[in-house]
Amino acid sequence: MRVLGINAIFHDPAAALVVDGQVVAAAEEERFSRRKHGKRPVPFSAWELPELSAAWCLASARLEPGDLDAVAYSFDPALCEPERDGDPWDWLRQRYAERAPHFLATALPGLDPGAVRFVPHHVAHAASAGLAMPYRDGDSAVLVLDGRGESASHLAGAYRDGVLEPLYSQALPHSLGLLYEDLTRHLGFMHSSDEYKVMALASYGAPKHLGALRELVRSTGEGGFTVERIDWDALAKARPAHAELTEEHADLAASVQVRLEEVMLDLARWVYQAAGGPRTLAMAGGVALNCVANARIDAEGPFDRVWVQPAAGDAGTALGAALHVARELGERTAPVPGADLGRGWSDDEIEAELRRAALPYTRPPSIAAEAARVLANNGIVAWYQGRSEYGPRALGHRSLLAHPGDRDTTARMNDVKGREQFRPIAPMVRSERAAEIFEGNLPSPYMLFVHRVKPAWRERIPAVVHVDGTARVQTVDRQNEPLVAEMLAEFDRLTGLPVVVNTSLNTAGRPMVDTPREAMELFGSAPVDLLAMGPFAVHRVGAFHAGALP
Repeated sequence: MRVLGINAIFHDPAAALVVDGQVVAAAEEERFSRRKHGKRPVPFSAWELPELSAAWCLASARLEPGDLDAVAYSFDPALCEPERDGDPWDWLRQRYAERAPHFLATALPGLDPGAVRFVPHHVAHAASAGLAMPYRDGDSAVLVLDGRGESASHLAGAYRDGVLEPLYSQALPHSLGLLYEDLTRHLGFMHSSDEYKVMALASYGAPKHLGALRELVRSTGEGGFTVERIDWDALAKARPAHAELTEEHADLAASVQVRLEEVMLDLARWVYQAAGGPRTLAMAGGVALNCVANARIDAEGPFDRVWVQPAAGDAGTALGAALHVARELGERTAPVPGADLGRGWSDDEIEAELRRAALPYTRPPSIAAEAARVLANNGIVAWYQGRSEYGPRALGHRSLLAHPGDRDTTARMNDVKGREQFRPIAPMVRSERAAEIFEGNLPSPYMLFVHRVKPAWRERIPAVVHVDGTARVQTVDRQNEPLVAEMLAEFDRLTGLPVVVNTSLNTAGRPMVDTPREAMELFGSAPVDLLAMGPFAVHRVGAFHAGALP
């Protein structure tokens, strides 16, 4: 059974392919089009389809559009409420969605429009977590929170033997995701894009407005919540884009962040009871990318474990829609094998690109050891290995790496990427050493929780310790990521530190690097010391050469 999943309606267009219950490919359109988030989140863009990523998914499996048993589209226009207050253009989005089968048939010649199935947006989110997670030991609860779907902003439910049982859905206009989007816009950032910046900014403030927000944003105790109109200017003056961030901006961010955490914790406790007390909570939706809130649910909530899908935002609904329809067609779906579901290149293809670019390169005995030695000498490494990641986190396939023991590393990395200096950088750590350094949800392979750094380690790895004493950790297991684990082990041997700085291989405002050519372009335009691309090493002229170490 061959099912192609499509997300297109709001933002982060993406495609995913499930064959015989196995996820074989998934990618976001931005990695192909080089347009951050694929498109703007406005009704007028609803017609834009992930044509390039969908075509790649099919080509990677040597399929033609006519070979597909179904196409799962992660929005159901039949569930929309007409003329919802506050968004007079909803009718346009709905009309585009209704015509999606015909748009898809045009984009993918040979596809039968009748093969397209509409999957409710939050059902697709739920399936992307509940059907993709690795735990299959009984029922699980699922919690979806985002800006909006067809007519709701939240779904609480339970998965029982792979079948979703909805338990509650919060109707619009009440939305925690839109609350955070409004705050993002008020603080001068781009909504549906820069919410993670607001989360980082919150660590610098105090929740001075928490009392007022507790009156305006409340959980109902029955599975839902209410969000009343907030006079943002009464709490802090609006910040024009690129203007200076002030203490009052940080305090407002901190206040909304804490209230978000409190309400999410209430919802998690409710779904635990309503679902019959399962061990596991699976989470998805854009709000589930808030790793600070996730960590609090894990620490204070009733569940033994919390699992967040690595592409938890709207891109992940392509995966969830495909898995959901595959289940409806009788398949027993398998857990997602990892986040590395995108494009990859063979060693021969990479070497051909290096030769085309006339870049001097070597093929060292171990690219992992070569990278570790550059890092040990405080160099910056562009690490390009295997298939690209699905979702917003760089997880050791398209990463920028650096030494965690230098306090100046944070400023250097933010300068390389051209982004705000308040933004933290994250650690990757060998799984077997993680518990001695970090407290919290472990293992954490997808960098979707924050962890408190133990006091004995804060001075040893200052670059990855955020202002509040936490870090957004990625644990690396040798079985799943042998090359990254080898690099970490060699860096540990050279420095005594089992931790390396890991941030995404891109510069501000651009998608993560996806192709060898893009990796070389970044290397040529940024102060990076080593490009470790496949088994090949490209050193910057005049920079430290790893082979010079004794």
